[in-house]
Amino acid sequence: MLIAISEHGSLLGAANEVAISQPGASKALHEIETTFGAALFNRTNRGLQANDLGLCVLKYARMIYTDLGHLRNELDAIQKGDGGRVAVGCIMGAIPLLTDAVADLMQTHPGMSVEIVEDTSAELLSLIDAGRLDMAICRTSVSKTPDIYESEHLQSEELSVIANCDNPFARSDRLTLEELAQCKWIVYRANMPMRLLLEREFYNAGIRFPANLLETTSPFATLALLMRNPSFVALASTDVASFFARNNLVRVLPFEFTLRSEPYELAYRRGALLSIGAKLMRNCLLPQ
Repeated sequence: MLIAISEHGSLLGAANEVAISQPGASKALHEIETTFGAALFNRTNRGLQANDLGLCVLKYARMIYTDLGHLRNELDAIQKGDGGRVAVGCIMGAIPLLTDAVADLMQTHPGMSVEIVEDTSAELLSLIDAGRLDMAICRTSVSKTPDIYESEHLQSEELSVIANCDNPFARSDRLTLEELAQCKWIVYRANMPMRLLLEREFYNAGIRFPANLLETTSPFATLALLMRNPSFVALASTDVASFFARNNLVRVLPFEFTLRSEPYELAYRRGALLSIGAKLMRNCLLPQ
């Protein structure tokens, strides 16, 4: 009812959508507002508009409505033997690992529904906390409370430096960190694992970390910037770098890091009961 009122801006429109009378819709809204102890909508010349309290309630109402839809679809899929649904998060560097697993899963369970969310480890863990994700390929070390998650080692991560195919260093046989220090770097924001590793690499080599950085967590923004300006360089997982290079989008520069990144983990809430879909995804991801 609340969602319908928000979308139509009137009790009449909301009543028609949920197939009740306008007095019935008015009574339902009154009961809801009485439950919360406050008005949720303001009456304006543009109809009913949600106030701050109403916007907050609407946010959760939409989540509940979406979850009920997922529940219905998952129950239907389980009854048909399709495995149901799974929502899995992934950091950029592990996308090739996840897509391989999803392809395998869809091959054996074609009726399965899979939601993929790409973001930083911190954001993915917060989505697990909120119940929006079943699991995520990320690093629990970024959390202040890593012990609240079950984490299973997936694989180690190797890193590469990538650039535009016309970058001045693109055809070099070997590069030093001193040479790369002269480039304009596209990096993750401060205190993120890949950024910290890059900073330590410069520190250990006694080289000042580049200033005037371009900071982004978006792989698409990174790729677009690299393709727009040949002088830019960026850090990426070797799997992602190889995928881009195979499609002639970037060039992997000939530089080897002395440090190693933290491995990927499959993380989910400790003590949580995994759904059938989540168990199937876990089986596809974990080394056999």
